[in-house]
Amino acid sequence: MTEPVVPRKLSLIRKGGATDERIHAVPLASRLIQRPELGALAGTILVLGFFAVTAGDSGMFGSQGILNFLEVSAELGILAVAISILMIGGEFDLSVGSMIAFAGIFMGLCVTVLGLPLWLAILLTFAVAALVGCMNGYLLVRTGLPSFIVTLASMYLLRGASLVMARSFTGRTQIPNITDGAQDSFIVQLFAGKVGRDLFIWLAHHGVIEADSKGMPMAEGIPMSLVWWIVLVAAGTWLLLRSTFGNWVFAVGGNQVAARNCGVPVNRVKIILFVISACTATLLATIQVLEAGSADTLRGLQKEFEAIIASVIGGNLLTGGYGSVIGGMFWALIFGTVSTGIFYTGVDTDWFRIFLGAMIIVAVLFNDFIRRRVTRSQ
Repeated sequence: MTEPVVPRKLSLIRKGGATDERIHAVPLASRLIQRPELGALAGTILVLGFFAVTAGDSGMFGSQGILNFLEVSAELGILAVAISILMIGGEFDLSVGSMIAFAGIFMGLCVTVLGLPLWLAILLTFAVAALVGCMNGYLLVRTGLPSFIVTLASMYLLRGASLVMARSFTGRTQIPNITDGAQDSFIVQLFAGKVGRDLFIWLAHHGVIEADSKGMPMAEGIPMSLVWWIVLVAAGTWLLLRSTFGNWVFAVGGNQVAARNCGVPVNRVKIILFVISACTATLLATIQVLEAGSADTLRGLQKEFEAIIASVIGGNLLTGGYGSVIGGMFWALIFGTVSTGIFYTGVDTDWFRIFLGAMIIVAVLFNDFIRRRVTRSQ
């Protein structure tokens, strides 16, 4: 089954030297306007241009400044990949923010209370996350309840479980010293290290990037969160556009009944999507825990809404069946640029919330416009 709603350029069919009038090439402008990433891409260019003018000499676009807003973007972008795929499949997951806190606390307790090695604690945490995602998906397909309701319940259950576990075993809402003695281990470097240190030193010695008084680079390297983000965007794009499962996701989100009649395992697809969502939240939790060396029950607060906003502004239809992970990537970049850029420009941080609200309204209007154009094109 091919992607059901994204129009593609059609080849002209000639019969006896004549062009079949029933088939025509789709104009480039029409194809561009129906790309889900268009709005987010335009917004990214606009925002980067704005801060290039207003904060160009503040250090925001120096090596360290760029890495700062890319690192903020990466945290949201990692979540946005999974939520975008889930929304294309026609579902929501409001529990990912609470999953971040729960996974961090569970991981921390495995290390500090049970005395497990860090690598085993991480594996167990991912296993539990997969189980939670599987339960969300199973409840959804068995009860027929909206995913909004199912995952709203999970959101409160996971946040409450995080608080209960942390206070029961430690008497606190934070768990410190998780990475003590393992800061230089491979597992910590895999999730919270930096890559390209030698390259950054070379660039600093040759005056390409900023250096301190000792000639060392101000930026130590590329954070692994950024690497994970890039890998997930590439994997998510391949999954949607080049795999059978990706075709199933579009089909389920576009028309669940028709997909089932065509032999698509609708229930299995939905369960897998929720497992991916929970495991992606756990990946972000692992990055945060290993970077900070601690876990906190407040981590991930409202991240579920930010990820859904990223998906919607990125061009994914609220009704499912249409979209991409690239659009969510662009919005995550906008989010990181604006939330970091306001500090460089000295603008009151309260304006960021106003900007976010305005972008939501614009995105929903654009989303509805695209939905109507896509519906007419089918």
